[in-house]
Amino acid sequence: MTESRDPKKYRPNVGLALFHRDGLIFLGKRAGAEGPYQWQMPQGGVDRGESTLEAAYRELEEEIGVRSEHVDLLEETADWFYYEFPIDVRTKMKPRGRYLGQRQKWFAFRFKGRDADVKLDTHTPEFSDWRWAALETAPGLVIPFKRPTYEQVVQRFKKYSVGDSK
Repeated sequence: MTESRDPKKYRPNVGLALFHRDGLIFLGKRAGAEGPYQWQMPQGGVDRGESTLEAAYRELEEEIGVRSEHVDLLEETADWFYYEFPIDVRTKMKPRGRYLGQRQKWFAFRFKGRDADVKLDTHTPEFSDWRWAALETAPGLVIPFKRPTYEQVVQRFKKYSVGDSK
């Protein structure tokens, strides 16, 4: 979604596509989530004074325990991807719900660590489980209001899903 929007109305955020050497991506099962759409890629807010790249590395470590030495940066999207929160989500977020949704810079990383380097409990757990999955399956597993963004991510990053011969 590249139409003109007021960026101040959307919380700055980073999305993280972590690609295994074989081309699969990391998906985490949201802790406490119910219903059929519980899986997503890591994401998180950009703190004041922090660059989007700094936020990406911080969120990788906070959400899944993966440190910068475990990854190679493949790409950062030049543009922001936007999505809006459904009204019920926005209502639950009050009083901090001043945002209509989120604007995300997406990052593609190649994971060069071991599965044992993934640790879901380094901070307050965001995920209760995780798996490697085909990139094109992600839009069907994420909560529906994020699906258009995930479809953009699939298109933008599918070149990394072929794996790395190293």
